[in-house]
Amino acid sequence: MRTLGTLAETATFRAYAPSPMVLVPTMGALHAGHAALIDAARARAGTSGTVIVSIFVNPTQFGPGEDLAKYPRTFEADLELCAARGADAVFAPPADEMYPAGDSTYVEETALSRGLCGAQRPGHFRGVCTVVTKLFNIIRPEAAIFGEKDYQQLAIIRRMARDLFSDVEIIGHPTVREPDGLALSSRNRYLSAEERQRAAAFPAALVTAAQESTPAQIVAQATALIAQGTGSAPEYVELVDAETLEPTTALDRPAVLAAAVKIGETRLIDNVRLAPRHAKV
Repeated sequence: MRTLGTLAETATFRAYAPSPMVLVPTMGALHAGHAALIDAARARAGTSGTVIVSIFVNPTQFGPGEDLAKYPRTFEADLELCAARGADAVFAPPADEMYPAGDSTYVEETALSRGLCGAQRPGHFRGVCTVVTKLFNIIRPEAAIFGEKDYQQLAIIRRMARDLFSDVEIIGHPTVREPDGLALSSRNRYLSAEERQRAAAFPAALVTAAQESTPAQIVAQATALIAQGTGSAPEYVELVDAETLEPTTALDRPAVLAAAVKIGETRLIDNVRLAPRHAKV
């Protein structure tokens, strides 16, 4: 497995790497969820294609007061996981390689990013879109794999790829969870043992609330159960159309129940997909 630190090294690697090339973008601190993404990338690339994992803690998607400085960095362990899962290369550039002096261009999606986490974290998705565009231009993959835990992020990247006529196939991968249902996340390691126990109530609340009969009942039940189970009021709970991410008042189209909650100092996000429901005749 190759470790690439510069654009020049990556260009040379790309020139000789067999197609298809499939990218798994990450910020490191890899876990079993990332391993599943790498496995999915290998399945898409086939035995003769190339899987490349990027590891880059992107500063432009962190706002003031967020956890950029303390975001977990476990580079050696990350390399071991990538090699064990059969990645062909890891692209791990320093910040000044991705954002050289004088860098002043950003990529911004302006519709899907308005609500949910976009409303809570102004500028976050501009940073995501910018760094993903840079990765696509540097690596030039045929496909890229993203986890569905960050449902809004996945929808935004799909929209960006569509709007900018990108040739990259955007593939979503189902959320990987702990046995008690908590979605795997690099930030889970911030949780104390007591906070980790409370965190398990978060996904359980969404699953239970999704069984309610109307959108208003679903949102109200999720809000109450999250607060009751985690001990923290959620930052947001919304039921949105799965395509437009606009709040929905009907259940006749695919929808997503999405929420964020802060347990201690750790911000967690999760979502549950809802299939269309049709009125009984």
